Amino acid sequence: MSGIDPITDFDSLRQAMADNFEQPEGPARNARAELLLAEAEKLGIPLAVIEALAHQLKVYNYSSEKDKMFVPFARLLRMWDERPEDFDEYEVHSLHWVFKWLSAGMLDQPHIPLASIEKWLGEMEYRYRLAGHSERAVRSAEFSVSAHLGDLERAERAYDAWLAADRDTMADCHACELHGQGWWQALRGSDAEAVELWGPVLEGEYSCAHEPHTVLASSLVPLLRLGRVDEARAHHLRGFRLVRAMESMRGAYADHVEFCALSGNEARALELLAERPAYFTDSGDPRSKLNFMAVVALLMDRLTSLGLGDQSVPGPVGRAWTASDLAAHARGEALSLAARFDTRNGTSYVSTRARARMNQPTLVDRLPLGVRSTRPAPTVHAPRPPVGTEPAAEPELPALLSEARRLSDSRNPDAVEAWAAVSRAAEGHELDVRDRAEIADHAAMERGPEGIELFHRAAELYAEADDPGEALAARARAAYVLALTGGTEEALAAVSELYDGVLALFTEGGTGASQTASVLVGRARILMHRLDSDVGVALRPEAAETAARELLALAEPHVEDVRLASRAAEAQAMLGELAARAEDAEKAAELLGRAVETYVSAGLPWFAVEHEARLAGIALHRGDMEAAERAARAALEHGGPHLEAPGHAQLHLQLAEILGGTGQFGPAADHALEAAHWADEAGQSATLGAWARHQLGGFLVRQGRWAEAAEILESALPDLTTDMHGDGAIVQTQWWLGDCLTELGDHREAADRWLQAADIARHWPEQRDHAMLAHLAAEALGNAGLHAQADQAYARAGELWRDLGNVHGLVRSLRARAWAAVHTDVGLDGARELMAAAVRECEDAIRDSPGDSASAAEVDRGESEDARLRLVAELGHTHRQFGDLVARSVPDDAEEASVRPSFEEALGHLTQAISVFASLGDELLDVRTAAELGAGRLEADLRRPTAAAARARAVLAAYAGLDGDTAEARCAEAENLLKLMETNSEG
Repeated sequence: MSGIDPITDFDSLRQAMADNFEQPEGPARNARAELLLAEAEKLGIPLAVIEALAHQLKVYNYSSEKDKMFVPFARLLRMWDERPEDFDEYEVHSLHWVFKWLSAGMLDQPHIPLASIEKWLGEMEYRYRLAGHSERAVRSAEFSVSAHLGDLERAERAYDAWLAADRDTMADCHACELHGQGWWQALRGSDAEAVELWGPVLEGEYSCAHEPHTVLASSLVPLLRLGRVDEARAHHLRGFRLVRAMESMRGAYADHVEFCALSGNEARALELLAERPAYFTDSGDPRSKLNFMAVVALLMDRLTSLGLGDQSVPGPVGRAWTASDLAAHARGEALSLAARFDTRNGTSYVSTRARARMNQPTLVDRLPLGVRSTRPAPTVHAPRPPVGTEPAAEPELPALLSEARRLSDSRNPDAVEAWAAVSRAAEGHELDVRDRAEIADHAAMERGPEGIELFHRAAELYAEADDPGEALAARARAAYVLALTGGTEEALAAVSELYDGVLALFTEGGTGASQTASVLVGRARILMHRLDSDVGVALRPEAAETAARELLALAEPHVEDVRLASRAAEAQAMLGELAARAEDAEKAAELLGRAVETYVSAGLPWFAVEHEARLAGIALHRGDMEAAERAARAALEHGGPHLEAPGHAQLHLQLAEILGGTGQFGPAADHALEAAHWADEAGQSATLGAWARHQLGGFLVRQGRWAEAAEILESALPDLTTDMHGDGAIVQTQWWLGDCLTELGDHREAADRWLQAADIARHWPEQRDHAMLAHLAAEALGNAGLHAQADQAYARAGELWRDLGNVHGLVRSLRARAWAAVHTDVGLDGARELMAAAVRECEDAIRDSPGDSASAAEVDRGESEDARLRLVAELGHTHRQFGDLVARSVPDDAEEASVRPSFEEALGHLTQAISVFASLGDELLDVRTAAELGAGRLEADLRRPTAAAARARAVLAAYAGLDGDTAEARCAEAENLLKLMETNSEG
């Protein structure tokens, strides 16, 4: 039988069904269930067939082939009616439980008549009453039918009756019931009440096979409508991980696609569609297909409205799809399915709901998720305004000129675009020479190397306009651009000539301080740039410092003029940078701070941003975290709308790292999230974005937000490279991801992550991380039940700990190997050898420790003694675990004669542990009393009530006069043991 071990008896059938249910949901698992039914029928055991049918029902229900449930259930029901004695207690319960699946399943199939569904409700009520069950499940099923039909009054009555009925073994679990109740409140417009009802499921108080999966999905849009976007983001990251691999969760999957479409995450939504191509065509559950196709239509309409109708998108296999094509197809599919339901139901309710879902407006223009996702760029022009809509009137040219000059005079970054608007509006108009000079000058500012000639053209026009000072300033700007493009010495020669000329002109009164400062700042910039270039390595900074001071002397007396205030501030910033180069951090901070104050006082906060970011870095280097945070926050505030996307990303990331360094992990995560978003917007997803996601994942890990962190870290990992980010970042990301997966119960995958990280770390000169990762991987493999692989990984870690001289790591790896060995071929004897080796390593290390040697005087005696005491404690823990291991290895059904030697052996190790812990005083009181109680239980099992009572009294005496949870728990356990022994003695 393909994929299944031979079925020889009922036990092998049950094992095969258990193994099959652990396989991924889908047709392959369903097919194996069908083969298992055939094998069950060969056994000639009625209960075997019953269990195989129940298994079939279960896998069909948790798959895309829900429509297959009806045949096996009908057969089961017939078998029950004919021979109820063939069913055991569990299968009787299961049969009645599946009535609920069938009622929901009938609703999902539009070909099943409504009369049949109503008849089935009556059948369910009759059989539940006959079996003595509460009507709670029946009323819940009635509610589902009524809500689907749009009979809201009947649904409300059924809802109230559902909640009023007693809970019994047929009631859905708390998690599923709360999901249904919250869904109803959200449908009725009570989003806040819905989220409140879902609270216990979201917080982990209740869970099941499909929860919190569906609650997380159902909460997404209500949370967006409530404006609780942070919670919505967290629920998406956490919930999508749960539904991603579950074929039966198409409806919840659709909720996640819908969330992305309504929150400006269209690219993420397309990625989700690409992961599940079968969802477009799977027909076994028409209702979930209807929901999925409605959401696809919503998303495709959204893309089309953004001008992306011609973009290629994932869709049903067999052809290429554009967004506009798929929008029409998905809408048609959804409405066709809705019409089938409405025909069956005799209403228009399903179609109305489907249209409402497809036509939802976007709720959030852009909600950053942290995972890599860049909003797609339009490939066609955005839709034109509707016919009859008058375009907005363009301002007249004089108004544009006036606004451009205002922005230029105020040094506003928008001045360049304002002059570009003037240039466009001036086409076909005669402008005076001054206007043309300013247009050329500002056009050159945004053209990089191509602007050099344009600056020279502006200079000619300024000269023609009889403004020689501005002409020299334009040529100085051209020289600076030349320096930036590699012509530093040529630029310096040119600006030196301009410098002499403007000073002479200024002295004669032929130009103003502003034009003169423009030439001086160009000269100072070129000298500063030369210091940072390759040739500048051998240069002294005096020339640059002199140029900056000369600029400051000219501009500082005139700071009431915005243009000169900006020059004074730039000079102060240059002097601050020179101080930083000289490693005078205090002076650098003072000068940069003055520059920032000058910019802000002049109403030019956007120019302060770069220097505030520099101040934050200097403060961070000096260990002044408050100043660093203050400067980074000011940079973000002052940058405001003038920052480009890369600037936003860098500043948010800087602040995130500062906040993370002070333990403010929540705010740090918020800024790392923003950094990742802006890096994506800047087209730097694979560089700065990957680093931001790495940091974001780490901050989420530190908050225990494991599922969110895992999603972010998995998104970062493909982009992290050794060349760009360093292999340390890759190892740390894998390490954190292993932590997350362990907390989420995916131990096998966690082990893989840690082993991948270990393979990188094994090349590092310092091997502690390698040892730690190998140890963690071994632990995860053990938790995954892969004991042989765990033993290998522990052995690898142990050798690394030995090479590092880390006795604690070595001993712990030996102990862990011993616990794993019990489950392997070497068994208890092999485990004993490993525990004995751990004891020897502890004893040898204690004997050789500096605290016990003549060389102790040569080292710090306090540290030496602390190290020795830690080794003694490790020995105590090893003896205790040795005893626990031997005691727990005794089978529950072992004969007393064979049990006694093992218990005696275990007691001996625990007694040694108690002695070792006692030698360390009260510092290890709690672990000593735990060992004492363990020894007391063994004394009791060995039928020594007096000795057991003595150990209980020792624990009570140890905690006399002490308070605390541990003391209370230990004393309660000791008193229970004492009472038990006194009872046994009396008996």
